[in-house]
Amino acid sequence: MGMTMTQKIFAKHCGRESVAAGELVNARLDLVMGSDVTTPIAIQEMEKHHLNSVFNPEKIVLVMDHFAPNKDIQAAKNCALVRKFAQKMGIRNFYDGGHMGIEHALLPEQGFVAPGELIIGADSHTCTYGALGAFSTGIGSTDMAAGMYAGKNWFKVPSAIRVNLTGKFRPFVSGKDVILHLIGLIGVDGARYQSIEFSGDALPFVSIDDRFTVCNMAIEAGAKNGIFPVDEVTKEYLSGRVSRDYEPVYADEDAEYSRVVEIELSKLEPLVAAPHLPSNVNAAANYAGLHIDQVVIGCCTNGHISDLRQAAQILRGKHVASHVRCIIIPATPQIYLQAMQEGLLECFVRAGATVSMPTCGPCNGGHVGVLADGERCVSTTNRNFVGRMGTKDSEIYLASPAVAAASALSGVIAIPSEV
Repeated sequence: MGMTMTQKIFAKHCGRESVAAGELVNARLDLVMGSDVTTPIAIQEMEKHHLNSVFNPEKIVLVMDHFAPNKDIQAAKNCALVRKFAQKMGIRNFYDGGHMGIEHALLPEQGFVAPGELIIGADSHTCTYGALGAFSTGIGSTDMAAGMYAGKNWFKVPSAIRVNLTGKFRPFVSGKDVILHLIGLIGVDGARYQSIEFSGDALPFVSIDDRFTVCNMAIEAGAKNGIFPVDEVTKEYLSGRVSRDYEPVYADEDAEYSRVVEIELSKLEPLVAAPHLPSNVNAAANYAGLHIDQVVIGCCTNGHISDLRQAAQILRGKHVASHVRCIIIPATPQIYLQAMQEGLLECFVRAGATVSMPTCGPCNGGHVGVLADGERCVSTTNRNFVGRMGTKDSEIYLASPAVAAASALSGVIAIPSEV
């Protein structure tokens, strides 16, 4: 029996010819990532077990992004602890202050991810990096501690779902609509501990930013990881970012999948995931006219330059509704600078939006846009759980940058029209 992309990556990192779904394996790691929220716990675990070294300081990346710039005293203490640990262990890949970006956009941008690699991160949306043909998955802080020390972790090899993408996007439909459609179709546990592997003749028309968005939310279907095959789109993004040798993997023709899902891109329309699950998906048109108080465009799911361009296309020359707070969050300093050079930031400010520094901010109720009682937000982030962005009776409607921008102008959930 042939292997899937994910199984091939595991086989390589275990030094074996093949692995099968359900096997427990101890695999070599190419990279370990942690944030200001998860790394302090990993440090405590290392100290508790007297682990005074890391396997390779060049293969650890620490990003202060969740509650940074420090939102309160505890956040400051957490960052200080991680900063001290990085200095002690010789970890140079420490991102803070003006160098800090949102980890899941920053790591690919800075060349830390290459095809065929195996990466863990103490954050559930680490599965983002599968857009580049890598296996990446979120783990807990204890596993992060073990990974930093030993350079290995144990895994159960996942079975896989194949998602076949065909056709081309219609205007103002994007990768966010692909993943919302998929989650709505199979549910938040429809891919539990499975790999979601994307294929199909539509891939040349799916941008790298859309692939990041799709893989970012694979976890919202319960998946262990999401992964795209390496093609010209991937290679173009990697050019100038990754200079080391890498080995792309491709699924065998006789690879076994638990199911195959067909998605015709031209049949998709702008979608919304209503409270309080990412699987509560319907056409955005079904919610048109629903009053909103806030819009968030950005973060790790949709804070890439193409996302900001799409939002600017809709907002340019217009003004956000007077009762709406519109917050734009570029995912990295590089994206921020590019948006500045292209005039996107000026467009946002003139439209009455607030442009934030790169940070996770409101996505997990941290800062820069926490919701009050009864408030409703259209957000390009990845989760709309109860209390995720503020009080327990606030509401989050997940959507694409296009729907979010159109809604910011209207003051109600709105469908973008071609400009």
